[in-house]
Amino acid sequence: MPKILVTGGAGFIGSNLVDELVKIGHRVSALDDLSTGKKEYLNPKAKFYKTDICSPAIDKIFKREKFDYVFHLAAQIDVRESVADPEFDNKVNAMGSYRVFKNSGLNKVKKVIFISTGGALYGDCLKPATEQTLIQPLSPYAIHKYAAERYLELCGELYGLKHIVLRLANVYGPRQYKGGECGVIGIFTSNITGNRTSVLYGDGSKIRDFVYVADVVSACLKAMAAKQTGVFNIGSGREISMLQIINAIKKTAGKKFVYKKAEDRAGEVERSVLNSSRAKKILGWRAEVKLEDGIKNTIAWAMEQEN
Repeated sequence: MPKILVTGGAGFIGSNLVDELVKIGHRVSALDDLSTGKKEYLNPKAKFYKTDICSPAIDKIFKREKFDYVFHLAAQIDVRESVADPEFDNKVNAMGSYRVFKNSGLNKVKKVIFISTGGALYGDCLKPATEQTLIQPLSPYAIHKYAAERYLELCGELYGLKHIVLRLANVYGPRQYKGGECGVIGIFTSNITGNRTSVLYGDGSKIRDFVYVADVVSACLKAMAAKQTGVFNIGSGREISMLQIINAIKKTAGKKFVYKKAEDRAGEVERSVLNSSRAKKILGWRAEVKLEDGIKNTIAWAMEQEN
């Protein structure tokens, strides 16, 4: 079986991906600095490297391990933090990513699958964004994610490195970090199960596209197996407002949802929905988990964490 590296392997999406890769029987290494990832999420059957992607230590790891495939998920994930400290965001999300891609090229990795962002890149869109939609980054986070995509393209030219970019909608599900640009369902479910007050930024009319973490893992596996390369949107295509999310969580949890309103935050987009028809056509992927079922699973997990 091939050797696979998952950067950010102790994080929300990364740990779920590692679990599935291990289950299939692959030889998996997880790399994470545990700044937002959690040690308890690490699969015991995966080799673990505690370091960050900006460290020269990863150069030695790549040379020693000779990975066949690399899933790059490690990142600074909070839009607000990118606004507050754009230099750090650039260091991690752009230059750290370049270090991963360059090492992949130098050490003959067969393919890199880069987990990028959809909503943050496309900005506000009147209709679901396709991969050809104009890039309109509204935050340093989005700018540096796009820079990372271009660095990956550069490494493809320099080293013949095959690669796929997955631009994700708002991912949710078990193990979600309660922050970052995609954390609203994780935050809300944690608060309602723990009887804590949530904060709704704006009037609740913001539109988002939510995709369940198991569907994202499925997209990663299909990307690894695909002969084609390129950029693919990964989302449900369903338009959901923040107020609809609150009502769905309240209904599923069967509890009162207490929240207070606050002013909008810098770098936020009003409407973000992805058209994933290209992923369906070329990768054979589509979102399978209904929002209601995904929220039910997420609440069940959140309740376990409270007990």
